[in-house]
Amino acid sequence: MENLQATGWCRLFITRQVKPGDLCIDATAGNGCDTELLCRLTGETGQVLAFDIQREALERTEKRLAEAGLGHQARLILDGHEHMGKYAESEKVSCIVFNFGYLPGGNHGLATRAPTSLAAVKAGLELLKIGGLMSLCIYSGGDTGYEERDALLTFLKNLDSRKYLVIRCEYYNRRKDPPMPVLIVKIHVG
Repeated sequence: MENLQATGWCRLFITRQVKPGDLCIDATAGNGCDTELLCRLTGETGQVLAFDIQREALERTEKRLAEAGLGHQARLILDGHEHMGKYAESEKVSCIVFNFGYLPGGNHGLATRAPTSLAAVKAGLELLKIGGLMSLCIYSGGDTGYEERDALLTFLKNLDSRKYLVIRCEYYNRRKDPPMPVLIVKIHVG
């Protein structure tokens, strides 16, 4: 078996979830890796909404998609992921992907924070259709990473188990706070 990083582990499930024609969200566009994957999976008939608060991240994503011939399939949105509900309808989204932390290769002072990340996850849960998947790569450490991780995990632990299945995984033998992959499946509407 290949050596899977947290993002690679999540992508195993994302590739099984997303089908051509789906609407998906990359809540943290960053360098565009997940946006590109989602565009490939949704195909010509699908759409991907990619959010970031940093213009630099959206420019990197735009360049990556253009080089892959996928630029027309994504809508790049310069807005906080907590506002995703303004851009998609409830219960219409197949998959939402989060990579918390900072832009790889960017300013480490600009990172996701617990209040907006929690608001974004809550908004995303409303947008997911039944059977929809939310993927979270939670990076702790730094100035705010532990606070964000703890807030997210506390919230997720208390989600109604009749409505959501939450799977938390850990790299058990890695030191220095390795990223934590978490999957959420919407299983029922209350």
